[in-house]
Amino acid sequence: MQDSTLKRFGVSMEGNLLEKFDLLVKQKGYENRSEAVRDLVRDALIQQLWEGDEQIVAGSILLFYNHHQRNLLEEMTNIQHSVHNLIIATTHFHLNHESCLEIIVVKGKVKDIQQLSNKLTSLKGVAYGKFTVAPVDQI
Repeated sequence: MQDSTLKRFGVSMEGNLLEKFDLLVKQKGYENRSEAVRDLVRDALIQQLWEGDEQIVAGSILLFYNHHQRNLLEEMTNIQHSVHNLIIATTHFHLNHESCLEIIVVKGKVKDIQQLSNKLTSLKGVAYGKFTVAPVDQI
């Protein structure tokens, strides 16, 4: 049985992080911090449910990286070729002289795609990576 009553708890964070969070709350149109925290928790819990699962999902892997990083492009290509069956498409953008953005559209078992995302985002030279996913049977 689910308990749908609201519970209060405290959250501590650095002042500059709270200022950025408050700006996010305002930009997204939340009425208060609590609504924003609830959405963040829901999203984290949904992502957690799919990790290690056999469920078929579709999603994207977003990578920001320095293309001057030695061997990075070769490593990225080798990783992607080793799991070509998971990759539907890739799109590459040149943001400036050093930085690139790559979007990889994927479909397959969530555990396999999560593993691919982890391999790519942990490469030296990748400044930021984000894996987004949705279950195919609920789309």
